[in-house]
Amino acid sequence: MTTPEITIATPAHREAVVGSLVAAFVKDPVLRFLFPDEDTYPRYAAVFFGHLFDKRVHRSSIWTIGAGASVAIWEPPATGQPSAGPAAVPGSPTEGPYPADVLARVQGYDDTVHAALPTYPFWYLGVLGTHPDSAGRGWGRAVMRVGLARAAAEGLPAILETSNPGNVGLYRRAGWEVVGSLSEPVPTWIMQQPPRRTR
Repeated sequence: MTTPEITIATPAHREAVVGSLVAAFVKDPVLRFLFPDEDTYPRYAAVFFGHLFDKRVHRSSIWTIGAGASVAIWEPPATGQPSAGPAAVPGSPTEGPYPADVLARVQGYDDTVHAALPTYPFWYLGVLGTHPDSAGRGWGRAVMRVGLARAAAEGLPAILETSNPGNVGLYRRAGWEVVGSLSEPVPTWIMQQPPRRTR
């Protein structure tokens, strides 16, 4: 089966991307820590991912495949200290439809992750997700590699964090190394790919 073309996301991809990420992260430890209620998870998660998408779509650093079925939201270093994704809560909404308890969790996780990120320049993989209907095709790794190539072209490392223990091994097999961890509020691993020379 031919792999669909990888494209830079545009505002037209927003609905498909957000829908894919809401479905992809339904069991993610951080997202369920932030939004534990089954009834409100879809709505709150959609706001969360929509905010991250809107913040980065005009930076040409969101890559998608399958018209939004798989997506990698990267934060380039030129924008200052990166915002984490839902992995990366830094940069997530701190107002809007969330009640006070949800806002407190979002802000607390945001602050904790932000403090753990390096101070040197790096490309930040804030979100990597694939809709469950398209899982197992290698699309996530494909969209991730585009951002890694950009980081390599600039001679910069790439950073991500994950709270899913099963993802640590998957990322290690893709060349990432654990460089730090958090125990609270959710066990989280900070991972890095060193800068790689382009040929």
